[in-house]
Amino acid sequence: MKSKHVAVLLGGFSSERPVSLSSGKACADALEKEGYQVTRVDVGRDVGSVLAELRPDVAFNALHGPFGEDGTIQGILEYLGIPYTHSGVLASALAMNKEQAKRVVKSVGVPVAESKVANRFAIQNKHPMKPPYVIKPVNEGSSFGVVIVSEGQSHPPQVVGSSEWKYGDTVMVERYIHGRELTCAVMGDVALGVCEIIPTGHSFYDYDSKYVAGGSKHECPAKVSPNIYQKIQTLALKAHQAVGCRGVSRSDFRYDDRHSENGEVVWLEVNTQPGMTPTSLVPEIAAHAGHSFGELLSWMVEDASCLR
Repeated sequence: MKSKHVAVLLGGFSSERPVSLSSGKACADALEKEGYQVTRVDVGRDVGSVLAELRPDVAFNALHGPFGEDGTIQGILEYLGIPYTHSGVLASALAMNKEQAKRVVKSVGVPVAESKVANRFAIQNKHPMKPPYVIKPVNEGSSFGVVIVSEGQSHPPQVVGSSEWKYGDTVMVERYIHGRELTCAVMGDVALGVCEIIPTGHSFYDYDSKYVAGGSKHECPAKVSPNIYQKIQTLALKAHQAVGCRGVSRSDFRYDDRHSENGEVVWLEVNTQPGMTPTSLVPEIAAHAGHSFGELLSWMVEDASCLR
């Protein structure tokens, strides 16, 4: 039934608010074209009372970052009994903590990079591991706060211990994996295609290369051997299921093929709320699998539930 009333949750108050506004607008517009009754909800701290009054049939979660994809809004929706898209409370909270998610997926045989959690002030004067390595906030997305420490760097980056840092005191330090950036979307229990991300004019797939037009080039499907392609699909589905994801997710990988075609494939993280902006990967991957943007979103609305 396309007469369902869908509340598209967008905006919010995390550092990823601009991304969410873009995702939410694209989703709301497309769902209206599909025939749904849509209400756009710019999420504030009164979202519980707003939704309790609105009583939509489904909440389409287009939020990104803390509060929107860490289990918090999911808990509110559970409490209100409003079916919602994407993953539930536990999977959302788990996936948002990069280190804990890595432990879970590693336990089912998914290869991950060596890493450790540290206080940012404890690593400002001495390398926490031999360079090259990457410093990441434990609970952020969209590459916010990601710092790459190159092989010849004599000291840790000073920004991590400075007052400019706004991503919390706990960081994950991870071995840097050379190679290509690959990503795979999962829809329900099906791994869709694999896409290669090639940043243009950027040293890595940072915020601008993700969301600024022309910031990256997407090769869909990725030009890798069939066995690597299938391996990444298998690992993405394994990670999705191990974390307990529902609906749509996207797993990111590094593929080091410098020495052989088989190379090293390493899982980086799973995104339970992948972007749905005009430059986002999941809509592009889904299109290559035969699902239009409207069909993808309709599937997500019909898949929505509580107790996810």
